[in-house]
Amino acid sequence: MPDPKPREAQQSAARRRELGVFLRARRERTSPDEVGLPGSDRRRTPGLRREELAVIAGVSTTWYTYLEQGRDVRPSEQVLGAIANALRLNGDERAHLHGLTGGNNGDPVPAPVETVAPEVSSIPAMVNPAPAYITGVTTDLLAWNDAAAEYFSGLTDQSSSSRPNLARWVFLDPAARQILVDWTEVAQSVLARLRTGAGRHPGDERFTRLAADLRAGSTEAAAWWPRYDIATSRSGTKHLRHPTHGELTFTHASFTVTDAPDQILVIYRPSPPDR
Repeated sequence: MPDPKPREAQQSAARRRELGVFLRARRERTSPDEVGLPGSDRRRTPGLRREELAVIAGVSTTWYTYLEQGRDVRPSEQVLGAIANALRLNGDERAHLHGLTGGNNGDPVPAPVETVAPEVSSIPAMVNPAPAYITGVTTDLLAWNDAAAEYFSGLTDQSSSSRPNLARWVFLDPAARQILVDWTEVAQSVLARLRTGAGRHPGDERFTRLAADLRAGSTEAAAWWPRYDIATSRSGTKHLRHPTHGELTFTHASFTVTDAPDQILVIYRPSPPDR
């Protein structure tokens, strides 16, 4: 049996590098004004300097620099909390920070070919005519119903080489910009979810390839990916354009598959017209 230690060491190193990328992205987006420091027109560094953040968090600049460089340092819960406070992280961002420093927390490493359980894949058909689909770890569509194919035209089209993919459709299919009335908001949310997944699975080549394709094919994806926005699937509202029915409003709810936490079931419901 192969020794698992080399693989664990590689995963640990990849996670430390990902932590450094996340911290730097957040530091560069935190302005001096947000933390009560005087600003300056002559600052060459976007956001906070490392030494400024270190002072606010109560750690040494050298130690914090090692953290951003992905070196093998072990921050305590107290220190993580201080860094999170200094960076003004929200709940999702704090959870992501702790996930990057706490190993994989027992989460299974996704298989190269993602599958969905038959009893789960049958759900979209059960709720038809409400549009519904199930996405996987990299936003591949794993199951969907006829209504989803109708209202999200082009999303469920399959090529011979790959599955339909929500992020690819949003950023690379021109039809998505016509169908999604609030395209920018939806696109940022989808990319943030993908960026969160990539952080949880550092070194996974599927994320690397997909991110490269999105950044090469979309100026928005190229600009937003380095921001390292964090998001999880939530309920909400989407405004869609339909070639026959015109502009429609749908509410949607998202459900995590218990046995496969990276898989998300999304069900849409038409909102009643305003009176």
